[in-house]
Amino acid sequence: MLVIKDPGARVDYMFDWGDAYLDDQTIVASDWAVEPEAAGGIAVVAASHDLLRCAATLEGGAAGGVYRVTNRVTLSDGQIDERSLTVRVEER
Repeated sequence: MLVIKDPGARVDYMFDWGDAYLDDQTIVASDWAVEPEAAGGIAVVAASHDLLRCAATLEGGAAGGVYRVTNRVTLSDGQIDERSLTVRVEER
């Protein structure tokens, strides 16, 4: 998934894991990572999760930069999975 973000914007992004796991699995842990990590790059400034969804608030980023934001979850049965989105930063 590709999203466009203004460098001055502070916005929330969410992954809904509920459709992928139908056997009563729930999210017990969620971590977020941004690549590349760089001064002035995109930062995860807040994160939350419930049993089926994970959200992160992203801010910053250098105009013209492209970042990969990854959500890694641990499920109630011990499985681990990841989803990523690509964020391109553009002045809007």
